[in-house]
Amino acid sequence: MTLEEEFEELRPLLFSISYRILGSVTEAEDAVQETWLRYATTSTQPRSTKNFLSATVTRISIDVLRSARVRREEYVGPWFPEPLLTDPYQDPERAAELADSVSMAALLLLERLSPLERAVFVLREVFRFEFEEVASAVGRSEAACRQLASRARRHMQDGRPRFESDRSKREKLAERFFDALRGGDVDGLRELLAADAQLVNDGGGEIGGKGRVYGVETVARVLGAAMPSFAQIGAVLEAHEVNGQPGAILRDRDGRVISTWTLDILDGRIQTIRSVINPDKLGHLGPVADARAVIREKNRARRRLT
Repeated sequence: MTLEEEFEELRPLLFSISYRILGSVTEAEDAVQETWLRYATTSTQPRSTKNFLSATVTRISIDVLRSARVRREEYVGPWFPEPLLTDPYQDPERAAELADSVSMAALLLLERLSPLERAVFVLREVFRFEFEEVASAVGRSEAACRQLASRARRHMQDGRPRFESDRSKREKLAERFFDALRGGDVDGLRELLAADAQLVNDGGGEIGGKGRVYGVETVARVLGAAMPSFAQIGAVLEAHEVNGQPGAILRDRDGRVISTWTLDILDGRIQTIRSVINPDKLGHLGPVADARAVIREKNRARRRLT
């Protein structure tokens, strides 16, 4: 097997590690590419290609995260990770666990950790690396990594997101939700939302109106009014898993991406709806719509409807 073939075999794992550390598809792809460049130019053959590449992409991701955190602290409005449609790393025996670990809720919880804690948690708790391998990857002793992992677990357990365990129930409820949304059925939406439901938009502080809307009545009313107006201008809401959870992609009449949606579902109700409309976070999904122009057109259509 050539160096390139070895690397390509491990690329899905490397991307999945980096994405969970960074919460950014584009930055994770860059980290994986940098990992390949270092691997292709290394003068010695590592004993374990997997360990070498995993350690390399982890170190690169930690460095990127340290600088990214400064930008995120200055971000206007709610900040969400870049939406991920498909996690390339697959393990059938742990599919549900891996999907939950890449959910928006889990990634937002990871934001509370330091870069080192986050990397250790991802390697140890998500991908089940041995502490010896984790220590080598982050450049700390095994004892230090055990402490970092313990601290990270405590932080994560304090706010660990809970989801409906039956994925088929999630999907059926999501289907009903998006049907009601497309039809502007406020009563139907109200039946599916939790009493304390919230709608949260990441528009970079400039797009998408209010960043947060709380409460079943307000959320149902806002959503019920929005989609018929979008439909009037040819926008289409496509159901699609996003970050391992039920979700959708909103496209304009030309198929360009306006936003993504993800749903947190528990106890037969939708708890949180997260929308990413910031165009800077959608480019990896394909051509991106001019969200401001779309919203202006949608608002004109809404006024005509009323």
